[in-house]
Amino acid sequence: MKKEYEELYLVKDNEEDALKRLIEIVKILRKECPWDKAQTHQTLTKCMIEEAYEAVEAIQNEDTENLREELGDVLLQVIFHSSLSEEEGNFNLTDVINEECEKMIRRHPHIFLEENAKTIDKALEKWENMKSREHNELNYTDRLKDVPKAMPALLRSSKVQSKAAKVGFDWVDVSGAFAKISEELDEFCEAFRQGDEAAISEEYGDLLFSMVNVSRFLEIDPEDSLNEATWKFIGRFECMEKIAESRGLDLGSMSLEEMDNLWEETKKH
Repeated sequence: MKKEYEELYLVKDNEEDALKRLIEIVKILRKECPWDKAQTHQTLTKCMIEEAYEAVEAIQNEDTENLREELGDVLLQVIFHSSLSEEEGNFNLTDVINEECEKMIRRHPHIFLEENAKTIDKALEKWENMKSREHNELNYTDRLKDVPKAMPALLRSSKVQSKAAKVGFDWVDVSGAFAKISEELDEFCEAFRQGDEAAISEEYGDLLFSMVNVSRFLEIDPEDSLNEATWKFIGRFECMEKIAESRGLDLGSMSLEEMDNLWEETKKH
């Protein structure tokens, strides 16, 4: 242990000192670690996304210990980006925290001002209205464009559709959304028959967009639904492999027809 870093090994028992400890560690790493010195806002974008997803997974797994760890990783990303910006002569962590405090106060007038919002819907309405004013959204299209492009595609399309629906641009009921799926599927199949790669990609996107529309009407989270389908596939694939192994078979040496038969067998388990 280097003598000058002895203090950093001590666990702090209050929030302020613990935060200072982490900030100091990041500053030292930026000066002395070759990897940390080479990082930029751009190179860290994937880390930010991955850490956020890992924190969400810990929540979904109800894993408290892992959540504590993953929230620390998310906090590290916030401090790292703030440190980078401070080095560039822009904002620092104090600016980040203060701006967030001010935003929370502005967007909760029903709490910090003499305004009422007795229901969750009213509170959310006030939040969205204040957010629109802050972002200088002059028209309805601006509100659609304001949905972050870095969001998962299914989630982003759902949010865009919801914002359009708020001004009345929506199907009367889910039957219209179902009909749109059939229409888009026909167009997708036609593009495939024509062999037009650009059209195939476009129509595939339109088909996915129309599927998200149905999920919104049925109050299904498209991300969760697709993830559940993926896990179901993995579970059945695992079952299929175990059946094959119990019969002395290897999936890699089986024909597609043989694997299809095993797949149908797994559905009965």
